[in-house]
Amino acid sequence: MKCGQGTAALVIRVGDPFCRGCFRDYFVHKFRAMLGKNRVIFPGEKVLLAVSGGPASSAMVRQVQEGLSREAAKRLRFVPGLVYVEEGAVRRQSPEQREQTLAQMETLLQATGFPYYLIHLEEALELPPSILQPGLERASTSSPSGPSYKEAVDSFIQQQRQDGDSGTSLPGHSTQDTPAGPSATPRLPATAQTQELLRSFEAAGTATAREELLEMLRTHLIVQTARNKGYAKVMMGESLTRVAIKLLTNLSLGRGAFLAVDTGFTDQRHGDVMVVRPMRDYTAKEIAFYNRFFSVPTVIVPPLFTKRREKPSIHQLVERFLLGLQEEFPSTISTVYRTGEKLSPEPAKASSESQRCLLCLCGLDTDGEEELALEPTLILEEPEAGVESKAAYIPLLCYSCRLTFKELGPLDTLPPYVRAEGQRRIRRAEMEQDQENQEASKS
Repeated sequence: MKCGQGTAALVIRVGDPFCRGCFRDYFVHKFRAMLGKNRVIFPGEKVLLAVSGGPASSAMVRQVQEGLSREAAKRLRFVPGLVYVEEGAVRRQSPEQREQTLAQMETLLQATGFPYYLIHLEEALELPPSILQPGLERASTSSPSGPSYKEAVDSFIQQQRQDGDSGTSLPGHSTQDTPAGPSATPRLPATAQTQELLRSFEAAGTATAREELLEMLRTHLIVQTARNKGYAKVMMGESLTRVAIKLLTNLSLGRGAFLAVDTGFTDQRHGDVMVVRPMRDYTAKEIAFYNRFFSVPTVIVPPLFTKRREKPSIHQLVERFLLGLQEEFPSTISTVYRTGEKLSPEPAKASSESQRCLLCLCGLDTDGEEELALEPTLILEEPEAGVESKAAYIPLLCYSCRLTFKELGPLDTLPPYVRAEGQRRIRRAEMEQDQENQEASKS
């Protein structure tokens, strides 16, 4: 033990025991080091923390709370807000159970003192098509046109001095950021909305497709909330264990070209809102011990529903495989994680709208592929005259999203914003093709 005085309370690795005090210092330092090393969150910037109520996101909120406290040696300088996406409808919770979960989460969020937003998964059905288009990057990010991190820190400190800030106030408590009243009794969406959402999930042919649909809707809701409320960054609470599982899962789903943005510290595919993963250096074991030792409250929700006699999703199979292997070979998950660190985000960048995937916003990875390799992604159908074709959407998607899209059921079960943006891009492609044909006929 570092202190040489306390009693060992846990062993993270062989020959590496910690007392409670040393473990707390180690945990806090890891979080600060991750943010300090990457330097993408600028002083005074608004950062939205995505909270699921699970162990990792709850530990992340506690780290931000402690980093903003007066006692912190090096205080964090950003302005936090919290968002919780309630998913009870697709997790087969009754209205009473959903109300109970919402009340528990609201109690936890209120206790932080930060502005918070409670949103329902059903609200994804009302998202604008613009969520599938990257926003303009802000000048405050580490872009060549924006200020450097050091300049931003100096400017922030100077501004604090001018405002007469003694350094004892907590950022993030502005009343203008507090959402317009989550009531004491949280209200659930209308039954019709819930039924429409369930129809989309029940139409999906596999458990894997439902997992991917849930991930997409959740991410789009969080990013849209960040845009609406003026947050430049979104913090996700994905742990090292979760990142390793996601890396192998996405590899199995055909997303090998996009692993760096799907699992890296930063994800800039949305343009104006950057997603960061500050918990990706912590194993699930470390987080579990921290939450237990320091009484970090969590809220556990049931898993996504599965149909009777349905095969498990690829996500579940990879998780069981990795965790089972980890029991016999303790370095398994860290080895997978380190492999992901070496990947480049360049293949995920799109040069234009026509080269960007409709669903995941990454660059299309289907150009130059042999016809035989793309055959599993094709939809063979003969649409009736005047009827919208599902096959028309396939050229707009990357390889992995094509496989998922095939399993999502009829077009009328897709989220409205996906159909609207897809139709716009199909019409635009047809207009460009007609223009090219006219120019070719003239010449």
